[in-house]
Amino acid sequence: MRPEKISIPSHSATGGWFFFLFIAMLSTAMDSCTLRTPVSTSQPKLPADWKNAKSFPVASASLDLKRWWNHFDDPVLNQLIALGLKSNPDIRGAEERIKEARALRKAESVSLLPNVGASAGFGAGNTNGDPRSSSSAGLGASWEADLFGRRRSIIEAASANVAVAEENFHSVQAALASEIAIAYCNLRATETRLDVLHRNINTREQTSQLASWRQQAGEADSLESSQALSSLEQARAAIPTLEQNAEQNRNLLARLSGGNPGSLDRLLASSRKIIPYPAEKLAVGIPADTLRQRPDVRIAGYQVLAAAANTRAAAAARFPSLNLSGSLGVNTLSAEKIFNPETTSANIIAGITSPIFDAGRIRANIDANTAAEARAVEVYRSTVLNALSETEDALIACRRSTERLATIEKATVAAREANELAQQRYQSGNIDFIAPLDAQRTVLGLEESFIATRLDRSIAFVQLYKALGGGWASH
Repeated sequence: MRPEKISIPSHSATGGWFFFLFIAMLSTAMDSCTLRTPVSTSQPKLPADWKNAKSFPVASASLDLKRWWNHFDDPVLNQLIALGLKSNPDIRGAEERIKEARALRKAESVSLLPNVGASAGFGAGNTNGDPRSSSSAGLGASWEADLFGRRRSIIEAASANVAVAEENFHSVQAALASEIAIAYCNLRATETRLDVLHRNINTREQTSQLASWRQQAGEADSLESSQALSSLEQARAAIPTLEQNAEQNRNLLARLSGGNPGSLDRLLASSRKIIPYPAEKLAVGIPADTLRQRPDVRIAGYQVLAAAANTRAAAAARFPSLNLSGSLGVNTLSAEKIFNPETTSANIIAGITSPIFDAGRIRANIDANTAAEARAVEVYRSTVLNALSETEDALIACRRSTERLATIEKATVAAREANELAQQRYQSGNIDFIAPLDAQRTVLGLEESFIATRLDRSIAFVQLYKALGGGWASH
């Protein structure tokens, strides 16, 4: 269908442009009649409190979550996270994504304003010996009136996408802080294992030397000496693997902090080589607080808003559109008359275009956007359920790892005492080699379990802070 056009020429530039502005204001007033489609706001029913928060106070967690890593009381960890939040490439990439989304929103916003252009020209010639010249200048403007809110819906979608980019930045912050904390805890756990292993090796070296002396004195056979040597070398064989893990964790921390491998070695070597221990108590808040604080839930919510706006924009394409265009020009055969009012002209054209037959393209586009909106709602529901599940899992891990750590600590203390007694009795010749060998293996295994459980507890608290939505506030 060809658009119907109404042309209103006028020799009065002032009158023509006043008419153009009148039409513009009239169309702007009609923008209040924008098309709206219902947006589904249903969400999973939230529990009133956490199922596994028995040992945690229920209060606002916002203060605990802004700089949660300070609760580990480790200055090096604080420095690493601050450096990562400043220099990590993923952080910078997320910042650029915000700039991109804002620029796209601005590009959509200016579509509500008229498009104005200017032109000018000068020509000279000779006809039958008579020199002639001509001059022209003009302004042109065009504007599509947003009668049914299609352009405004597109801008709403762009604004929601800006919010998605901002929350993605917060999500990257939270994920990076937790990654650095976990890598740091793994490094300290590996270094602690190395210290324990070296102490155990010293003990086994003494036992192996004593077994060799007993064999030379004829008090024991070669089996005892061989068993002692085998136990010693078995412990030594674990050193390269642990040293490899430590070096890889240092490199990981350097990468997460935005540096080259080895750039943090001096900083990491200057601090205490113990696993960071989190605070005993943490205010976990209520489930509704968690959903408001988690960036991924907020991202899913804004994506629903963007999808709903796109659906409204697609639905508005069914209705007519009003296009306005106008020009103000000067055309004269004499350059000195270019500012003469008699040489000016103005015109305005209003065109209304309405779809009649498009083979179902608009309907299909509406259906596609409606399906995308419904999918965004389901993604939001899934994100909410995932947030609730992650928080409960982290609460369980914190509570159970704390209980397990207390039990293993008691067993480790008892194993160390038994090992000392076994070594003393073996050195005095009261028992054979089997008892101290078993005691050494037992204490090494329990110390390894103690380190692993303490690491699990620290990581559980890191994951709990992240599950509660912490670590993304502006610093």
